[in-house]
Amino acid sequence: MAQADFDYALAADAAGLPLAVSIFADCDLLRGDLEDDVTQAGLCVRERGNLDQLLAGDARALGEIILVDCPQPDVAAMATLARLDGRAAKSGARLVISTSMESLDVVFGCCSQSNPQILVNPLRAERVIALGRLLAETPNLRLRELSEDDRLTLLRLTEQVGQIANRLDRLGSAGSGWGQKAGGGAFRFESPKTGYRAENELVRRPRPALPDARLVRQIIHQRNARGKFFDAELFADPAWDMLLDLTAARVEHCRVSVTSLCIASGVPPTTALRWIGQMVEAGLFDRVEDDADRRRAFIELSDKAADAMARYFAEIGQDILALA
Repeated sequence: MAQADFDYALAADAAGLPLAVSIFADCDLLRGDLEDDVTQAGLCVRERGNLDQLLAGDARALGEIILVDCPQPDVAAMATLARLDGRAAKSGARLVISTSMESLDVVFGCCSQSNPQILVNPLRAERVIALGRLLAETPNLRLRELSEDDRLTLLRLTEQVGQIANRLDRLGSAGSGWGQKAGGGAFRFESPKTGYRAENELVRRPRPALPDARLVRQIIHQRNARGKFFDAELFADPAWDMLLDLTAARVEHCRVSVTSLCIASGVPPTTALRWIGQMVEAGLFDRVEDDADRRRAFIELSDKAADAMARYFAEIGQDILALA
């Protein structure tokens, strides 16, 4: 069977106008790579510049897609990201922001409206995949009149590229034990399957109490221990690992930062961020702004998720919890 042809002309909206992309990064080499990738993806580069050009002057017309590399944002950059987030939410523009793990909480806190793709220390392959996801998910997009089946095929291809990039990155890293994954690098797509949704209505009966936090932490410890002897990818279940971590935190009356939750997920931060977005949309996680610092945000279990977790633990029984 012939391979699908994805060498399309300039991507266009429903009216046939080329999609424009704005690129802002301080690194000249990175800007060049981004421009090449944008062009290869069939998009049109409207402008490219460093962060100072984005920060300085009055508001400017920006592209439908805005790529920003902001590894260590200062106060001015944070303010600009917040304004950019608001503009994108109102205009429908799509944001892709790359940053460092150290600045993840700050960047996440600045972007509460537009649901951007946030990439953490990304490889070039991850940036390309982010563009592919935008093309596959953007409604009313004309890519040489792609059919819906073609669009799904494109999305699956981006997932496959992510898996390949992950393995190539691992092969290029040294120092990991037998059967274990080397640190860093590209992510794997593990989004919930089509049609996934949280249960809408829970049985109306008194909710049992959540279990002791120490017991939940013991379960988490046991799950993490498997990674000492096997490749952790064999057991990757970020949604469940994050649910467990937030359950323990709720019992302990502790707040969980985005960075901490990404670590608890057991998958690379970029993958974890996509999962967090999915769980927020499903009504299982709540984003809670920090009253003391509006630039920060925390993630908590929603009441619906807490109810479901309490009933789950009551269902499996205290006598077998330690074996979970």
